[in-house]
This record gives sequence, structure tokens and C-alpha cells, in this order.
Amino acid sequence: MNIYVVGGAIRDALLGVPVQDRDYVVVGATPEQMVAQGYRPVGKDFPVFLHPQTHEEYALARTERKTAAGYHGFQFFYAPDVTLEEDLARRDLTINAMARQLQPDGSLSGPVIDPFNGQGDLQARVFRHVSDAFIEDPVRILRIARFAARFTDFTVAPQTLELMHKMVSAGEVDALVPERVWQELSRGLMETRPSRMFEVLRACGALERILPEIEALWGVPQRADYHPEVDTGVHVMMVVDHAAARGYALAVRFAALTHDLGKATTPEDVLPRHIGHEGRSVDLLKPLCERLRVPNECRDLAILVAREHGNIHRVMEMGAAAVVRLIERCDGIRKPARFAEALQACEADARGRLGFEAREYPQAERLRIALVAARAVDAGAVAGSLADKPSMIKDAVHRERVRGVGLAFGE
Repeated sequence: MNIYVVGGAIRDALLGVPVQDRDYVVVGATPEQMVAQGYRPVGKDFPVFLHPQTHEEYALARTERKTAAGYHGFQFFYAPDVTLEEDLARRDLTINAMARQLQPDGSLSGPVIDPFNGQGDLQARVFRHVSDAFIEDPVRILRIARFAARFTDFTVAPQTLELMHKMVSAGEVDALVPERVWQELSRGLMETRPSRMFEVLRACGALERILPEIEALWGVPQRADYHPEVDTGVHVMMVVDHAAARGYALAVRFAALTHDLGKATTPEDVLPRHIGHEGRSVDLLKPLCERLRVPNECRDLAILVAREHGNIHRVMEMGAAAVVRLIERCDGIRKPARFAEALQACEADARGRLGFEAREYPQAERLRIALVAARAVDAGAVAGSLADKPSMIKDAVHRERVRGVGLAFGE
């Protein structure tokens, strides 16, 4: 029995980046032998075992065969005579199909086992499929797109991109389960340059099938005297990349991605101003989140930003009363952390334009000052003073907040 570390751990070590975790493949063993050595079986579709001390996952070497459409349509074969090269051959990219032997003390020994020239593709900065079996798993399209967002100087090999096109045309992407689509998209949004994920998805035609609402932003009609990044998908990509560069949370990055969906459905008679696009964005965003089963915290922030980003941008023109109404609509009194994330997304939106990347965004500070003042109002005391007139409490609290914000603004 031989154990190997395979895949991303070898790739990242060769690239000189931190190794986050290890994948282990066991060659020459049966499930019974694994159990006899103290490993605990946990795999459903194929044998995976937890190490008795570290509890890391160890998988028996296996091959696979496509039996149905989609991510789950595979039949696996494992046996002691399945070789390491056969196991590596079923992997997606050459840079993920390398291995080194594991020693009992946890160290790696011997040269890198690289039957498909992954090291050459690492040096050339190329994502290349291992074999034509690549087309059997549509998740690989999402994975390559995500890798492009992480390894920003890599390109997709032309032959691999051609296979991705074929997979999209064959409907393989349509068979992906929503949870897996969201998993890969969310991971890609958290990478260094998320725009590259969408660049790859567009290049193979997958974005139109997975996120047609985003793809449509590249079809927004433009006026000759308007900068193209203002109202198109290019702008959204700049916004998402700005949010990533600032290290913002996933919910903020998703809000940055989806805040302008309504611009794709703007009536031509109001172009290029996109009047009312905020409401149209919300109408498109809600079914998108339902379709992909987006987590509530991401959905709620995205809807808030889509609905209110125009008003937040105009806050320097507002007095205390209008600002308090905006904060209350955003539920900022009860949820100040979410309101702070909304401001981050709006600041990314304002800076996601050529020449605006380093501009100040005083709206955020004005709203932070207002929120502190509004939350300083003792709603309980106000309510206590109107205990015999409960119907008046809400308006009275609102007036106190307006007074407090006015004082903070020096009005």
C-alpha cells in the first residue's frame, strides 16, 4: 500500500504559495485493509476514509465513467490494481494531476510524479485539460473560471476552451445543481480578481446559462459620448474587483456583482440615465437568489444595495430628515453591521469607473456619522414618556433621530 499527496497541494507548493490542505490517494489497498489499520470509512459514492489520528480524508485510487448528465452522473471503480496514473488521469487539469509519495512521518519523498506535464503548464501559466474526459464533468468549467480568478496570470488553453464550449452547447451546464453553482461562484468571488472568473465563463458561453442577468449587462446600448464602463458589465467587473482588492466580505462582493442588474432592461427612451433601474434590479435579483439558493445574508444585503445605492450616492444632497428615512428603510438602527457593508458596496460602485478608483466617497462618512447619532436616541425613554399614547411612539422616536442627526450635521 502506498499513499500519495495529490492535486492542489503539489501545485501550490511548486508555485511557492501556501498549501491550505492536502488530498490523499491510497494505491494498492482494499477497504478492508484500510479499516484494519484504523481508518474510518465515510464515503458514499466511493471509498473515502478518515485517518485515525489526523481525521484527514484518504481516498482509494479509482477510475470513473460517465453514466448520466450533470455532476452526479458518474460510476466509480476502485480496486488495489488501479494505478496512481489512472487516478490522476481522471482529474481536470494537468496542474492538478501531480503527486508525491507520503512517508509515515508526514513528509514527502521522491520526485514529483507528473504524467501529464503539469509542471510545464505551471511554467507556461496555462490551464490545460488532462484528457477529453474533461467534458464529462460540467463543474470543471466553474473550477477553471474560479482558478482564473485566483491565478490571475494564467490563460485557458485553446483546446480546453473549445471543450468548454462543447459542454455548454451540449447542455451539461444546465444539469448543474444550484448548490454547486453557488459554491463555485462564491469561492470565485472571494479570489484575488473575481472579474476573471466571469471573463472565462463568458468566453465559453457558460455565463449566459448560469447567470443570464449578468451576461445581459454587456448588451446595454451605449451612447457615443458616454464612457462604456459606466453602464455595462465592464463597470460591474470593476466594482467587484475593487471590493476584492479591499478585502470585503462575500456578501459585499455579491452585492457589488448584482447591484445594477436592472440596467440591462432599461427602456431605450431613458438611456443612458437608466431611470428606475434600482427597482428593476431588485425584481431580477430576487428570482436569481432563489434559483441559486443564495444564503440569506448575501441575498438580503444584495437587495438592499440594489434598491438603495442610488439614494446612498445622493446623500450629500440630503438633509437630516431624508437621511434618517434612508437609514430606517435600510434597517440600519437594528442592523448597523449590515448597513456598514452596504456602504462598502456603494463605495465600490462609486469607484468602479475609469478615473474614479481613488476618488473620495464622503457619502459613507456622512452616513456613519448619521447612524451613530440616530442610534444614540433612547427609544425606550421616548416610549416611556408616551406610555399612554402608544400610537405616537414611532413618530416621536423618528423626530428625535432627525433632531440628533441634524445636530451632528450642524444643521
